Amino acid sequence: QTLCPQWPYCRKRCSYCNFNTYVVPAVDEAAMRACLVREAHTLLRLSQVHSITSVFFGGGTPSLASPHTIAAVLEAVAGAAHLPASAEVTLEANPSSTDTSRLTSFRAAGVNRLSIGVQSLDDAELRLLGREHTAAEARKAVEAAGRLFPGCTSIDLMFGLPGQSRDAWAQGLEAALGLCDDHISLYQLTLERGTALAAQVRGGTLPLPPQDLLADMYQTARTVLVAAGFRHYEVSNFARKGALSNHNLSYWRADQYIGVGPGAHGRFVPQGSCSREARVQTLEPVAWMREVQSQGHGTRSRVVLSPLEQLEELLTLGLRTDEGVTHERWGHFSPQLSLQAVFGVPGEAWALQEQGWLLLDGSSLRCTWAGLAVLDSLLPDLLCQLQRR
Repeated sequence: QTLCPQWPYCRKRCSYCNFNTYVVPAVDEAAMRACLVREAHTLLRLSQVHSITSVFFGGGTPSLASPHTIAAVLEAVAGAAHLPASAEVTLEANPSSTDTSRLTSFRAAGVNRLSIGVQSLDDAELRLLGREHTAAEARKAVEAAGRLFPGCTSIDLMFGLPGQSRDAWAQGLEAALGLCDDHISLYQLTLERGTALAAQVRGGTLPLPPQDLLADMYQTARTVLVAAGFRHYEVSNFARKGALSNHNLSYWRADQYIGVGPGAHGRFVPQGSCSREARVQTLEPVAWMREVQSQGHGTRSRVVLSPLEQLEELLTLGLRTDEGVTHERWGHFSPQLSLQAVFGVPGEAWALQEQGWLLLDGSSLRCTWAGLAVLDSLLPDLLCQLQRR
């Protein structure tokens, strides 16, 4: 069971970003802290979650929050639920707000894992993405994190940038491997409507790599990372020496999670109910704070998920991992209809197994190595088969 506090503020907006982030002249951190603490307390009380195994501070740029705010939220969690000493506490960080003394303070506040938004180790690419850090700052931040959080540092890298070649991507990947050998998350650049980068591409001033090059970049990365001893444990995530992100795994395994803060998403079963709900908190920080101050939380929408919707989520998320959807986890959501009864009969899943994309055996339903790279194209068929059952 996990808790996900959101810090929605950034110093500047990146050219590709359409997340719920805000650049403001000044943040009322004391009010924000009080509201994060209050909402965490309220939602933990409303849920049937009694033990939190991971806390993930996302954003925005949560490394801009003070270590005091991080500590206060963790104290609130420990006061409202069991927070074991072994719980994974991750902070998303930008290289420009992670000098050694600041990282030391975050560690003292209770953070034990760092996820650093490096994105690229090439200054021209960083300028294109609108990042506020340089490649040198990124290297310095990752090296400092490696000393303070040994075995518990993750970096994000982006590929498929306008004008990026396969060789440039491979070189960047090798440079990243020299810096961080715990955990690497790879993201293909997606052009979101309303972003500066999308407008430049649409206007013809920036070229996007063709689809076959994007596929080639992804395969190159998988091959290089696995050869370097990484486990490709999820579509976009690679871990070495067991440094998997427990927090991310809990999403993909469809555990309960509580979203706290502006625009946060959650999935949990409220007290007095037996139905899993999808919850979204109010997006805009000032409006969210007003709601938390008046009613203890800023939940904007609550939707009870039908049994079919829960299984669709379980399938869509679980197939992203190398372990797939286990019989045990499926049985938790579908005690009446087994995984074998849905997908072990003639239909789309059989055809996908015959074609070498999918496996169904005594442990789970999962993608093959080849299938993991094309998961998005397999899901519609599998969801159709599930809906018919």
